[in-house]
Amino acid sequence: MRTVFITGTAGFIGYHLAQLLLEEGFRVVGYDGMTDYYDVRLKQRRHQMLLQHPHFQCTTGMLEDFEALHALTIETQPDVIVHLAAQAGVRYSLENPRAYVDANLVGTFNVMECARELGVGHLLMASTSSVYGANTDMPFAETQKCDTPLTLYAATKKANEAMAHSYAHLWDLPVTMFRFFTVYGPWGRPDMALFKFTRGILEGTPIDIYNHGEMFRDFTFVSDLVRAIRLLIDAAPVRPESPDDIPAWDSLSPAAPWRVVNIGNNDKVRLMDFVSAIEAECGREAVLNLMPMQKGDVPATWADASLLRELTGYAPQTGVREGIRQFVAWYRDYYQV
Repeated sequence: MRTVFITGTAGFIGYHLAQLLLEEGFRVVGYDGMTDYYDVRLKQRRHQMLLQHPHFQCTTGMLEDFEALHALTIETQPDVIVHLAAQAGVRYSLENPRAYVDANLVGTFNVMECARELGVGHLLMASTSSVYGANTDMPFAETQKCDTPLTLYAATKKANEAMAHSYAHLWDLPVTMFRFFTVYGPWGRPDMALFKFTRGILEGTPIDIYNHGEMFRDFTFVSDLVRAIRLLIDAAPVRPESPDDIPAWDSLSPAAPWRVVNIGNNDKVRLMDFVSAIEAECGREAVLNLMPMQKGDVPATWADASLLRELTGYAPQTGVREGIRQFVAWYRDYYQV
């Protein structure tokens, strides 16, 4: 039985990934800081459900606590590490930037040190579509330069990619970075748009619509996303013998067993169409609070997901209406509305 060590198992994506891997016969070791960035009860409930499985164990600890993190990895000897825990949120990085330095830079360094010492077969780490920053050439491809981050959150994630490349090169550590595109679905984060829009529409309170609705996002349903991660676990990059061996479409480094992969729906959806789908599912019209673009935000994201398809044969396929239907059903059940 293969062991996967996942940071952030009480988080939205980490919970869904752990659940999928347990269903597929993996042993999963979770590590989560249970921070109060959003309602801790939601995180505790996710862990409670995972703990119903005999092959799941978890420890509460901060990424910045190297001794605790290191001790757990030494004890559990994982074959693979999936690093998802981070200080998330584009907008929160304007209010509390130090949290991003502590968790995303120091914490990620600690995870990489554990992976290096253990010599794991594959280290997979979450980046974000936000690293594309001021790029306007869409759909975004992994081979584009990403030197213009617009928030500290994006900058820390770009730094994680660079840090991981150096470790892959120096220690021959296979690393895959994934760039997520607007993930949504049941058990989602309360600070994300779908959660806030659904709550506002059901309560009849105004919802904030930035850039007066002229926003586009590549929405990725969470079950599609974790299926992609599961398949990428078995697609560890190999250091190329020559740069000439790397196809033009591949982001594989010429100097290391390191690759970055977009995980997105390969589609862009207008924000107001997204809102309309939520209205239809809730059976109510939204009260709109139209606002200008928020600092650090981008008007559009759109993934070129062809590399994921080349590596795994898989492409996310859940449409927005179906994804919203599943989320609203979960929301009504969880909050009894």
